[in-house]
Amino acid sequence: MTIVSPSLELSPAHRALLERVPIGEHSVIDAESIGYEHEGLRLEGYLARDVQADERRPGVLILHDWHGVDDNVRMRAQMLARRGYVAFAADLYGADVRPTGDAASAEAGKYYRDLPLLRSRVAAGFSWLQQHPAVDPARLAVLGYCFGGTAALEFARTGAPARGVVSFHGGLIAHEPSDAAAIAASLLILTGGDDPVVPDEAVVAFENELRTAPHVDWQITTYSGAPHAFTIPGGDRYRPLADARSWRALVCFLDEIFA
Repeated sequence: MTIVSPSLELSPAHRALLERVPIGEHSVIDAESIGYEHEGLRLEGYLARDVQADERRPGVLILHDWHGVDDNVRMRAQMLARRGYVAFAADLYGADVRPTGDAASAEAGKYYRDLPLLRSRVAAGFSWLQQHPAVDPARLAVLGYCFGGTAALEFARTGAPARGVVSFHGGLIAHEPSDAAAIAASLLILTGGDDPVVPDEAVVAFENELRTAPHVDWQITTYSGAPHAFTIPGGDRYRPLADARSWRALVCFLDEIFA
């Protein structure tokens, strides 16, 4: 087995979590930064895939939290590549925008206040992945973390032709008037039971909106004791058990929608 080792780029905490996902005997995992554009803005995403694959594979678009493209989405892209997917971590901010601290909240706020822009920025990454020659364009999914989870759900509301959309501890924004009827993808929403960003009333409001669109296939799982950002290793809010359970939920969901 030969591995082109992009994992060396990751922090020790992320690298340790990545190594829990086995690599196929004949797989060669490669990863690279990808430049692309949206409305004249230069973006820089991250692509991971098995370059030994001899057929088109399902594509998974990954959306970052409010810090931008970082070790967490790079790690997740590599984890998904090890499972046979072509994984692309899209850039929602711009190639030179990787905020920290209060700047991250401020940057994300620009998009929360302009949901059409957020949706179109996701669409740019989705289109790029959809057109990649290694991807089966009929088998696509979108997932996101925190801010990216919100972005994924907003993209689903456009009627995007994804088979599935997954939110990890993303904000749940109920819309009035509702546009849930446009959702074509199956939804998997994974949230923390101790997340002040997504309190119980927000979950109930989101569920109630989805109930107005009976055709939408959705499921919401709440993990006890899990705060916001419970899947981000290396921080004090990381919860290994909730992270492991939510990863298994994702794996089962992808197996189902791509079957």
